[in-house]
Amino acid sequence: MQVSLIGGGFDTSVEIDEGTSIRNILLAAKIHPSTVIVSHDDRILPHNTLIDQEITLSLIVVSSGG
Repeated sequence: MQVSLIGGGFDTSVEIDEGTSIRNILLAAKIHPSTVIVSHDDRILPHNTLIDQEITLSLIVVSSGG
């Protein structure tokens, strides 16, 4: 199953199994989960959300530091 990740300077797709968590999708795409917020249809999704269909997820980069 194909999941596309767009936004925040990312534009990539990964092949995953049905029922994969967003956290594991991010790791498969070599994106550290703590650096992004993930949304779909203007809804923020927790990283433990399981994906069971082909989908495009939007990413927002979280900045931190001092």
